[in-house]
Amino acid sequence: MNVRAVADLSPAERRALFERDAGIEAVRGDVEGIVDRVREEGDVAVREFAEEFDGVTVGNLDITDEAARAHAELEDADDPVLEAVREAADNVRAFHERQRPADWRESFEGRELGRRFRPIDRAGVYVPGGAAAYPSSALMGVIPAVVAGVDHVSVATPPADDPNPVTLAAIHEAGADAVYQVGGAQAIAALAYGTETVTTVEKVVGPGNKWVTAAKAIVQGDVEIDFLAGPSEVLVLADGTADPEYVAVELLAQAEHDPNASVVAVTDDADLAAAVADAVEAGVEDRERAETVRAALENDASGVLHARSMSEAVLFAEEYAAEHLSIMADDDEALLDRISNAGSVFLGPYSPVAAGDYAAGPNHVLPTNGGAKRYGGLSVDTFLRSSTVQRLDRDALSEISETVTTLAEAEGLEAHAESVRKRFE
Repeated sequence: MNVRAVADLSPAERRALFERDAGIEAVRGDVEGIVDRVREEGDVAVREFAEEFDGVTVGNLDITDEAARAHAELEDADDPVLEAVREAADNVRAFHERQRPADWRESFEGRELGRRFRPIDRAGVYVPGGAAAYPSSALMGVIPAVVAGVDHVSVATPPADDPNPVTLAAIHEAGADAVYQVGGAQAIAALAYGTETVTTVEKVVGPGNKWVTAAKAIVQGDVEIDFLAGPSEVLVLADGTADPEYVAVELLAQAEHDPNASVVAVTDDADLAAAVADAVEAGVEDRERAETVRAALENDASGVLHARSMSEAVLFAEEYAAEHLSIMADDDEALLDRISNAGSVFLGPYSPVAAGDYAAGPNHVLPTNGGAKRYGGLSVDTFLRSSTVQRLDRDALSEISETVTTLAEAEGLEAHAESVRKRFE
């Protein structure tokens, strides 16, 4: 990787770094056709798309019992993978339980006012997979919904001739109520609109490829979604005290996700920047997914950048608004205080993004493409709605009656004003 100076980036280079694209517009037309067919034809369309896109002949779409069996078999075999799933689930559950807000009521000069929180009734979680294993995505999607108190949590995961038992076991361990073997855009449509087998939901969440993301964009409005996420991202903000090998492995780790992943390091130390670039180059060929890693490193949204100062580096990080922000610096807390835009922050040399991906506790379903400027990652809040509560006694209403009637009449709403006056006749 070449080192570039932040100050010397051209307008085109800055656009590539700051305007990352999820790539959904390129497939939107095709996805609209898929969504329409699932909405109109239900299970028939879902099965045909499984044959076409996954090469799998699907019998039962509902594999809830199969997930339970996979969990039982791993448990009977005393499989260490299940123990890892359980430990990760415990950590994720403990972190998300701290997020549950409490209902409250307070008195405001006779006005008893408050707020209460209730979960949505039905949520759908997309878990990438099929023959591949993504148990972490199952835990991150299902557990917050269960902790929030969602009554029915459905999971859709791509079909396979031999579905991965670890993913199925993780879905069961997380507490899903129903599991369907349906993937891609057709899974999002099935969860949004329902089929003969798949129960419709009120909110669809979870990561996926551009086909899944495009489908979420299309169904948004008919159901709620979490957000539209693109390929994985990491920004490492480092000063001269950082270990270049640690910085390099963070870039390589995220690069192996996807050829379109965005991996960036920015530092005010020229020697560190050069050492990181060298360490990244040296580490590429050691990776099993070297071709994917190389493609990610070479895309226009990746690079090692040298800033004139840490202030310039912080400004860059704020504008970048990374999905994953790693801070490796002598005073990481001071730098964190200056940054608001990040999906999840990893402080210090022993907080790799991989820890958060799997087992530290916070959620790994996070905003990309600068979305951290506008919203946060998946959480218990994602599955809650709030309502306010008001109780006024006669004196409290009297205190604000003139304000209410004056404003109501100013808006031309005479009946509103009368609804207050009537109570004092």
